[in-house]
Amino acid sequence: MVNLISGRDVQVALAAYVQERRKALKWSRAALAERSTVPAPTIKKFETTGQISLRQFLLLWQCVDDLHRLQDLTSAEQKPMPRSLDEVLAQ
Repeated sequence: MVNLISGRDVQVALAAYVQERRKALKWSRAALAERSTVPAPTIKKFETTGQISLRQFLLLWQCVDDLHRLQDLTSAEQKPMPRSLDEVLAQ
């Protein structure tokens, strides 16, 4: 399967989303740090590099969005993406 998006692309997009939500809520990094227990320097690093532990990412996400949205990504009801052109044509 041809994959046009990298893990790095997703990291950067998730970091940008968390930063966007933080700003929409009018929270400083310090305010988000207090609410999430993730240190402000870690939040800054995440927002600028996309790098963070999964646990800390989930702590941030639950402050700015609904964890159910992430959990829904693992739902067995979702159809898997086709892995080849043959699979696409077979559908």
